[in-house]
Amino acid sequence: MNEAFLRILNNLKRYDTGVPFEAWIRRIAINVMIDEFRKSRKVRELIEYRDFSEANFEETVSESPFDDGGESVPPEELEQLIQMLPPVSQKVFNLFVIDGFSHPEIAKLLDVSVGTSKWHLSSARKKLREWVTDLINDRPTVNKTI
Repeated sequence: MNEAFLRILNNLKRYDTGVPFEAWIRRIAINVMIDEFRKSRKVRELIEYRDFSEANFEETVSESPFDDGGESVPPEELEQLIQMLPPVSQKVFNLFVIDGFSHPEIAKLLDVSVGTSKWHLSSARKKLREWVTDLINDRPTVNKTI
């Protein structure tokens, strides 16, 4: 909004009195919003808007993302679950777990902070753990009672 007011004030001498003043202001404000949208598109694709701190990520890094209580999930199903993750969390998970990159390397590759990289890994592991647990609990087994 401040940018729109600044542009209006800077371009006041260009105002054509043949155009309603309100419409002229509205057009400037819309153009400013479009410009800001275009500038921030890359950032919005890479991160989720949350406050990421460095705290409490180290303890989740050592946990296995597929702690399923001894039961196994076929690799095809795991791959499908990974594909269901949000795009950035999926990228961070693949780079860290599968490709073996460190968080500083991932942060540099994706142009995000190390804390953001750790958060995405933690979030991906948490979601995958929930989904794997749901898969295992929904499977019929001989020992399950109704």
